[in-house]
Amino acid sequence: MTELSIKEPLLAPNLLKLDRSYYYVKRSSIVEKIIFQHRTFYAKFERIDEPLEEMVISQHLNRQYIIASPLLKNGKTEYLVIEYRGMEPSRFFNAVRHLMSSLQITNYLLFKGKKESYMQLFISIAPAELEEADAMVSEISDALERRLPKEWKCFPDKSLPASYNIITLPYKKLAH
Repeated sequence: MTELSIKEPLLAPNLLKLDRSYYYVKRSSIVEKIIFQHRTFYAKFERIDEPLEEMVISQHLNRQYIIASPLLKNGKTEYLVIEYRGMEPSRFFNAVRHLMSSLQITNYLLFKGKKESYMQLFISIAPAELEEADAMVSEISDALERRLPKEWKCFPDKSLPASYNIITLPYKKLAH
């Protein structure tokens, strides 16, 4: 895996185009109880109804706060995201590169997450409704699962409330 130092802001127009109209901050305790599809979720991410500014992103990169951005805007997304949290990130990295090549997907970015073994795969797509995006990311996940034990989460996920279809901002871009 080759790391690239980030010379441009994470949410620069040519890197990641996430919704910046509001953001989420992870708290140490539960901030909200959500009932969704007969299930109860306990959210630790608090929604902040202010624009996501570069100063907040810097605080995230300096590990002062854990910041997340919404993946859905008006029920649509422009990204499919797979968050890997397993024990073999280099194996995941190589499997993703091979899979993206075999599926002829060229518009994707790989990032390092909070911990050394965490990775985030962002696949850029044309704006898609939640149902369609969920089906697409599930198909990619199934193909990846044929090569590796499943140690990742997929987003967006139609079985989760909107406030759970958020993505923690990445820390470093990886070359692919």
